[in-house]
Amino acid sequence: MGMRTRWIAGAALALLLTGCSQSSTGPLETTPPPPSPSPSTFDPSLTTTLYSPVAVPARPTVPLIVLVPGGGWQSHDSTGFMPLATGLSDAGYLVATTEYRAGNEGIGFPASLQDVLCSTAYAAALASRSEPKPGPVVLVGHSAGGHLAALAAVSGTTLARPCADPIPEIAGVVGLAGIYDTQTFQPMMADWFGTPRADDVALWESGDPIHYVQTGAAPSTVQVLLIHGDGDDVVPLSQSRSFASALEDAGIPVELDVLAGEDHMSVIAVGVVQEPIETWLDTWATP
Repeated sequence: MGMRTRWIAGAALALLLTGCSQSSTGPLETTPPPPSPSPSTFDPSLTTTLYSPVAVPARPTVPLIVLVPGGGWQSHDSTGFMPLATGLSDAGYLVATTEYRAGNEGIGFPASLQDVLCSTAYAAALASRSEPKPGPVVLVGHSAGGHLAALAAVSGTTLARPCADPIPEIAGVVGLAGIYDTQTFQPMMADWFGTPRADDVALWESGDPIHYVQTGAAPSTVQVLLIHGDGDDVVPLSQSRSFASALEDAGIPVELDVLAGEDHMSVIAVGVVQEPIETWLDTWATP
């Protein structure tokens, strides 16, 4: 499936964060990530909530959707995703809200990403004991959470640490006004990486979703949906457009939905994004 762009009219809400866009190239020469805190310092069971459908769909499996909140790599509050979690669960999906440690706890790269992977592993283990049974695992991330969700999908277990539960294959990712090119978001991300990009380019590239795609390191089977409002003055639309172009060039299935009139925060509203997410899932993830 090639890249498809849709323009969808809708409402608007509020604002958060800061950004820009472009891309980096070159071989994926990843330096070893800096030591991360012991896995015992992060317990995904304390920050992960599973929403199971009240009415069990008449299907053998349903996608497990894991929601990854934004917060500028400095905070991690999943409450903004609760309405979408409820809406998608009511529609028959398994949905998990998660959090991860961030800058306000002195946590940066790669530990935040590792927390997302361990939270996904915990959510998958939890879902396997419920009804309906989980099918493909899909990460949905907003803003900085979009960066982490995309990075988890394109890097696989390259940056992972051991989790209490097996890390599942990430079959799909939805980026809501996400950041996918770290080179052009340097002022915002320097603290999270722990060093300026010029001092450790390879380290930054190992945390850069578009770099994995451009160097052929991303799995070709991952399904990608990028949603961005054309009224977003926090994270530029060019972030999603350049990432979509890189994915298409790499032969990775991608759809770009540009939402007319939506801003940085309105793209997480149920009435704005639930229908595009469900429509996209129906094309590949629903048996």
